[in-house]
Amino acid sequence: MFDNLNSKLERAFKLLKGQGKITEINVSETIKEIRKALLDADVNYKVAKQFTDTVKEKALGQNVLTAISPGQLMVKITQQELTALMGGETAEIKLTGSPTVILMSGLQGSGKTTFSGKLANYLKTKRSKKPLLVACDIYRPAAIKQLQVLGEQIGVDVYADPENKDAVSIAKKAIEFAKDNGNTVVIIDTAGRLAIDEVMMKEIAAVKNAVNPHEILFVVDAMTGQDAVNTAKAFNDTLNFDGVVLTKLDGDTRGGAALSIKSVVNKPIKFVGTGEKMEAMDVFHPSRMADRILGMGDVVTLVERAEEQFDAEEARKLQKKIAKNQFSFNDFLSQLQQIKKMGNIKDLVGMIPGVGKAVKNMDIDENAFVGIESIISSMTPSERENPELLNGKRRDRIAKGSGRSTQEVNRLVKQFEDTRKMMKMMNNKQDMAKLMSQMKNMQDR
Repeated sequence: MFDNLNSKLERAFKLLKGQGKITEINVSETIKEIRKALLDADVNYKVAKQFTDTVKEKALGQNVLTAISPGQLMVKITQQELTALMGGETAEIKLTGSPTVILMSGLQGSGKTTFSGKLANYLKTKRSKKPLLVACDIYRPAAIKQLQVLGEQIGVDVYADPENKDAVSIAKKAIEFAKDNGNTVVIIDTAGRLAIDEVMMKEIAAVKNAVNPHEILFVVDAMTGQDAVNTAKAFNDTLNFDGVVLTKLDGDTRGGAALSIKSVVNKPIKFVGTGEKMEAMDVFHPSRMADRILGMGDVVTLVERAEEQFDAEEARKLQKKIAKNQFSFNDFLSQLQQIKKMGNIKDLVGMIPGVGKAVKNMDIDENAFVGIESIISSMTPSERENPELLNGKRRDRIAKGSGRSTQEVNRLVKQFEDTRKMMKMMNNKQDMAKLMSQMKNMQDR
């Protein structure tokens, strides 16, 4: 995510020379390169020009403290302006009304239906709501089935009426169903099209007028760049939506949509999709995203994800086991699965300041942990709890049972023992980053 933009901005800052203060002469080349980097990232030209003009104006003549370089000062100013460009403050979703009605809009293929499921899961697990998903796409039969599958997967009710070809009628009936069923939030997944057309706009406008939603979200594929911004403007002219959802930020995203959309439609980005799993979404924080674009990492989001997955009571029990050197393969497997739930491994590692640049060209296979899991699953319960039982004969049996080589089993056992020793030495001062790094090394070897 934003790797190309990050590297180009980094090169631009290195161009800045000078002693004492930033001047018109020594800043001009840097500003030119920043503007070029933004345009290469498919940022709207007017937005890119206005942004660099503002950065230049704020930078000129500023005294550079002895503790920092002109380049570092420029990074600070750019970070502040990137944050402002993307909205400045975090925009909350409105959860008012009984029930709250949320209308989803966007083109076909933008990830609208999948995100509807993610939003329902988020509201259920993190906001303690009882959501209802509504299948209002009367043109694509697979959309109804997709929503039903997602609802079953996350344990959320889905209202569907496949025989009804009136989207307004379906939406109205769904809200009545929600009131009778005790649902506190209604998420209406509307029909998408391959391109903007008059019929589509009239239909979604009719649904909006009929149900008077408390929140209208526009879902857009972040990989479409400037096209995403143009589409957003067309939808906003019709719906006057409340916020934007950027999906597929885990892909090869240049960043143009994220950086341009707020300036063009004057509506905040509220959520981002970061993967295929139902948990793979984040509330959008402009300052954190600016940090990531500039290669500063995002420790706050990393910690938040860890806190969501790691139970405090379980952590206390685990700490006692570590102190007594009783950390087992069962405990290791449990920790591994919790880390996997936090999201894409490369994305997680990239949130650690200074590490993102080091791993951007690495091919981190999300299935790399499968081999470790299969080896542990091939152990007997007593072997998992007592790794010292793993003699040569047992390791040969585990290798055959897991479909791995004996060398792989030996390597895992040795690395596990090294991890256990490290954790015992750390005792009460466990360093989560080191633990994740150790597990990362285990998948690479």
